[in-house]
Amino acid sequence: MKIIKQKSLWLILPFLFLSQSCGIYSFSGASIPANMKTVTVQFFENNAPIVVATLSQQFTEALKERIRSQSRLSIVRENGDGIFEGRITDYSIKPAAITGNERAEAMRLTITVSVKFINTLDNELSFEQQFTRYEQLQGSNIQSQEGTAIANINRQLTEDIFNRAFANW
Repeated sequence: MKIIKQKSLWLILPFLFLSQSCGIYSFSGASIPANMKTVTVQFFENNAPIVVATLSQQFTEALKERIRSQSRLSIVRENGDGIFEGRITDYSIKPAAITGNERAEAMRLTITVSVKFINTLDNELSFEQQFTRYEQLQGSNIQSQEGTAIANINRQLTEDIFNRAFANW
């Protein structure tokens, strides 16, 4: 009888520790407060010197998709418990590697986004910050690589923003 009680204790003990944890933790590393249910993602306008017509829409949708896939939060049009707003402040393509005959062998595509996150439930978790990521483009035909590079950069930027808002990284 004593052995059965000890085995039962070892089976129940891990569940007790799990139920006593604070906040909600997901496998994405996010720690979203239990009372946060909704988030609003406003349209990120492109205010960069070089304007790519579809970049604003692509970035805004990439951020929404990151939130949908990495959290339990619902996205609402306005008055969310968390609000993302901001703008694209830089989009540039500059030489990254110059050959001996002064030709660019590689170019660097850089995107910078200025983000303001308002946590309406706990203002101390709100922030305003710039995020920058880049991707190397090889060869002379950078236009054919630009779409893939933008998608990769958006994925990196949205990961950085999500982690800053919900994982305190």
